[in-house]
Amino acid sequence: MKATTRLALVCASLSLALAARAQTSDQQSSSLEEVVVTAQSIENELPQQLAQYGTRVDTVTSGDIVTGGFLDVAQALDALTPGLYISSNAGPFNYVDVSLLGSRTEDVLWLVDNVRINNRLYAGTTPLDTIPASMIERIEVLDGGQALFYGTQAVAGAVNIVTKSFTNHPDGAFSLGADSNDGKHLNGYFRDALDNNFFVLYATHDEASPGLQPFPTADFQPSGTERNRAYNVTTLGAKYAYNFTSDLAFSSLYQHTDATLDLPQPQLTQTAFNRRDEDLVQAKLDYVPSDLLKFYVKTYYHRWSSYYTEYDNGSTPFFYTPGAPGQLSVAEDNGYWGYKDYGANLMVQAAIARGLESVGGYDLQNYIGRDSVLVIRQETERINAVFEQLRTTPDLIPDAHLSAGLRYNIASFGPSALVWNFGGEYDFLRSFYVKANTGTAFRLPTDEELFANDPEDERGDPNLKPETSHNGTLAVGGAIPLNAAGSLHWEAMTFYRLISNLIAFTSYDNATKQDVFGNAAGEVRTFGEQLTLAAPFSPSLSGNLSGTFNHARESGEDYQFDQVPETILKAGFDYHPSSLPLGVNLTVEHIGELDDEPLGVGNGRVGYGNYTIVDVNGRFFLDAKRHQRIDLHIDNLFNRVYYSGVSFGVTDANQTPYVVHDLAVPRTFQANYTYFFN
Repeated sequence: MKATTRLALVCASLSLALAARAQTSDQQSSSLEEVVVTAQSIENELPQQLAQYGTRVDTVTSGDIVTGGFLDVAQALDALTPGLYISSNAGPFNYVDVSLLGSRTEDVLWLVDNVRINNRLYAGTTPLDTIPASMIERIEVLDGGQALFYGTQAVAGAVNIVTKSFTNHPDGAFSLGADSNDGKHLNGYFRDALDNNFFVLYATHDEASPGLQPFPTADFQPSGTERNRAYNVTTLGAKYAYNFTSDLAFSSLYQHTDATLDLPQPQLTQTAFNRRDEDLVQAKLDYVPSDLLKFYVKTYYHRWSSYYTEYDNGSTPFFYTPGAPGQLSVAEDNGYWGYKDYGANLMVQAAIARGLESVGGYDLQNYIGRDSVLVIRQETERINAVFEQLRTTPDLIPDAHLSAGLRYNIASFGPSALVWNFGGEYDFLRSFYVKANTGTAFRLPTDEELFANDPEDERGDPNLKPETSHNGTLAVGGAIPLNAAGSLHWEAMTFYRLISNLIAFTSYDNATKQDVFGNAAGEVRTFGEQLTLAAPFSPSLSGNLSGTFNHARESGEDYQFDQVPETILKAGFDYHPSSLPLGVNLTVEHIGELDDEPLGVGNGRVGYGNYTIVDVNGRFFLDAKRHQRIDLHIDNLFNRVYYSGVSFGVTDANQTPYVVHDLAVPRTFQANYTYFFN
């Protein structure tokens, strides 16, 4: 295994969403005081509570996102989160490969305002292709197994995307921009309060046409005439809250997304795209009569509808047969694939004795999905779960936070799942701590893995067992006084993960010519180390550095698991002089070696990765009150040509499979103007 020593830079400059309010520096906080409810929801507090009990939690703010010029969540997280690798082909708003602390894509749970949004049809298809970055207040990344509170798929971690928060006074912004990849970007938000009523409105629109080339020219067949990838994504959101009393509050969210996302292929395709129609709704009641008792109950509904269309060149779908000029065949016309995910959950936090508290609750999930393209029959799944965690506070053991918990899941398909967790942190000094977390997690089979029945392609197995895993992290860290500007914050962490009952294609049915899903023998083993550093070098200059080493192998294999980088190195600097109306941010990211099997298991491994990308961002304030701001970004400064993944195509001449390389984003210039009003 080859380890690389090059650094990768991640820098999060401090505030922008409220930079208009900064009186002396653009180092102001990027979020207003949240006063939605005097009865503060324990759901919103949960990630930071877990950070006290052994979980590493990284938070990306709206200021970090705007300063970095990120268009979607995938770009922001890839640049700003230690240990997280997100690779997107041909620009923003696309499918991605994800690895968090050496995990696979399917091992990470995604949430919006604590509502799970994972695509339950397919394990490896994330929901990140339609989530713009401009609507975000913050993103919370919880490392390690998080099944206790979040359930299935939180094997390697959970990512909670928090939309614009409530405030008690008028605040808003409007932004427009463009980039050299034919992209146009428009977004804005407004929030205010009237007596006990709080509301937030936000809207975003991002489009690019003809957009970016997804594959090298040499990888296209003559029949593949759609050679650029366009996108058009519009999101509208509204949030409302009402304080009945100082103890009781109601809050709600409605978010709608319309998107058209091109899906070019290296052969055959004249046009191919997904048309997305998505709604997310939630309503919640919080009751907090005292610090000793907190309660909430919430309902949610997530509808994810996608319609796939593909027109191919030639006379026969799926095989290129030269025909009359301009002749097209219809491979798919508005084929539906989607799901509905709805349910309810409640949580209670209560002090049960001096120095001892309990956090427990109940989850109900209902899920209906189907795919007329791949042919996944419609089924309804239901999951009931109960969970409980006991915690100590420093009132019982000074300087210590310890916890233990259980969760029991009952699924309508397949066996039930029981998981446990232990965690804690001990502060030896104000400047030194030790934290640890260990437990189990699980991933329930997807609809594809359970119910797919595509002739001469693949078949699911309704009797699949859930994937189960054992995981743990151990970290030491602290703060070392550096100068008048602050301290050097550091943390060194080691982690491991062991996955059993891996769900994969385990057999082939010669009679039906189908690959069949099953639970594979053996295990997937992951372990590694991570170091993070952050420090202010002066009042005007700060920097951070992170390095992660991943070792992820299937039992008995001597090569890294598919699409998991061996090393992730990030580092960066931010210059923010209080005496000047400007700031500069420089980021560098190095991704180590990766490999994959694009032609199928046993048909050869293909290596890629091992690249370094440099981004430069500048911000300029046009007025003394900093109500007007211009951001200039250069992504991939040195125009490094690299591959974000590998796939396969089929030759026109004899339908022979061959390796196709997924092109990453070339050097891109972007400019944005933002006006803040308050």
